[in-house]
Formats: sequence, C-alpha cells, structure tokens
Amino acid sequence: MELIDAIAFARPRHQGVLVTRRRSGAPQLSNIGYAMEPGGLARISVTDDRAKTRNLRRDPVSSLYVPGDDFWSYVVLDGTTSLSAVAGAPDDETVEELVALYRTVRGEEHPDWDEFRRAMVTERRLVARFRPTHAYGMG
Repeated sequence: MELIDAIAFARPRHQGVLVTRRRSGAPQLSNIGYAMEPGGLARISVTDDRAKTRNLRRDPVSSLYVPGDDFWSYVVLDGTTSLSAVAGAPDDETVEELVALYRTVRGEEHPDWDEFRRAMVTERRLVARFRPTHAYGMG
C-alpha cells in the first residue's frame, strides 16, 4: 500500500492502536485517539507517566494501526514519534495544541475550556507527534 493512500484512509478516522517498544523490545499496544493532518502527521494526547510515553522517550520507532469499517479493512503506518513538552500552564503551547487536538478528534467544543486547560496541566499531558514513513494494509 502506498503511504499516501494509507494516510488518506487514516485521516477521517480518529481511533487506532499505537505500538511502541518496551525496554525488552516486545511491543506495547495502546488504544488511542488521534488527529491526522493531510501530510500524515498524527497528533495523540498522552500522559507523562504512561508506558507508551516512557517507551517513546527511549525509542521513537512506532506504528499506528487504524481499523477500517470491517475486520478485513485496516492500515498500519510505521514511523517515528516525537513528544512535546509536558503541559505546564493552562495557556502554554502544549495546552493550545491539546485544545486543537480535542476539537479535531471530538468535532465539537468542550463545555468548559478553563476546566479542560487546567486538567491538561494536572494530568501532565503532552502531544505525541507520529510521522509515518511506510505503510501496509488493506484499505
């Protein structure tokens, strides 16, 4: 499957499985919500203390599995993931990126943006930025 076709398949969807590598090299799979830009950059909200975040800090090689409308329809995007800074203040760049991510994934406004912004700091959230370089699947 061509990378551009896999990105087109994944863009309208917002749920997938992020695959990272544990210290042992074994895969760590995490259900995630994501938003993908036309060029293929996928943004994912993660918390600082989770296994996937620790794994990505150690090894940015990762994959994103995106299911289709039936069991036989899917794509897997292989690439690397970089991490933003941890949200440190309700009005910092990371929180602004998390606000934009929420709007894209949910397709709506949050009922209380001040509460959301505070929660992003309290939960120590950050943005994982996945960049695909290769794809396969049956879209």
